[in-house]
Amino acid sequence: MISATQGAAPGAAPANDSVDALHALILHQLDEDQAQETISIPLAGKSSIADHMVIASGRSTRHVSAIAEKLAQRIKQEAGRPVRVEGLPNADWVLLDAGDVIVHLFRPEVRSFYNLERMWSFGDAPPVAAAN
Repeated sequence: MISATQGAAPGAAPANDSVDALHALILHQLDEDQAQETISIPLAGKSSIADHMVIASGRSTRHVSAIAEKLAQRIKQEAGRPVRVEGLPNADWVLLDAGDVIVHLFRPEVRSFYNLERMWSFGDAPPVAAAN
C-alpha cells in the first residue's frame, strides 16, 4: 500500500489534509453566507469524481448566485485552486467543481425536484449534515 505522503516533498502536507482543509473551508463559507440545509456526502472510495459532495440551498436565485460567486472567490484565494462554475446565469442550480470537493447550490424547489441526496446515497449511512 502506498501512503498519501510517499514521494511528497519533505514537510509537505499529506494530500488528505489539503482535501479536508478545502472541505472545511467550503462548509465554513457556506455557513457564513447563510446557506440552508447544507449536507456533505463522502464519496472517497465510492466515486472517482471527488472525495466530497456538498449540497446546499439558497433562499432565492440572487442568494444562490451570491453564495456561488463568494465561495468560488474564497476557494481561489485561500486554497489556491481553480474552480469551475456552471449555472450562474440562471442560478437555479449552480455547480462548483473545486477538484476534490464538488458543491451543488440550489433553490429549494429545484433541490427537491432533483433530490441529489437520494441519488448519491449509497444505501449505507445517510448524508452528513454540516454543523451550523
